[in-house]
Amino acid sequence: MNRSTPSQPNGSWYEIRVQGRLDRRWAAWLDGMTITSGDEGTTLVRGPVVDQPALHGLLARFRDLGVSLISVNQVPDDQELPNHPDTTTKEVQA
Repeated sequence: MNRSTPSQPNGSWYEIRVQGRLDRRWAAWLDGMTITSGDEGTTLVRGPVVDQPALHGLLARFRDLGVSLISVNQVPDDQELPNHPDTTTKEVQA
């Protein structure tokens, strides 16, 4: 499991699950977000996003780089949540 530690606690928190594995090279680009590689060949990116335009810009970057989005969820601020479907989250339209 690869992790980088969030450094910016501002904004709403999101969990973005993508297909494939993102390595440490993504950490600088995703500053303030945690990158966790899953066993099923996916990556969970979790952390603060300042506002909706910033979220849409982030999602557009993933798309432009050919990274397939699986899910985008808004989560409670800076809480450790289990990574399973029973987690209560708010689905965000991307």
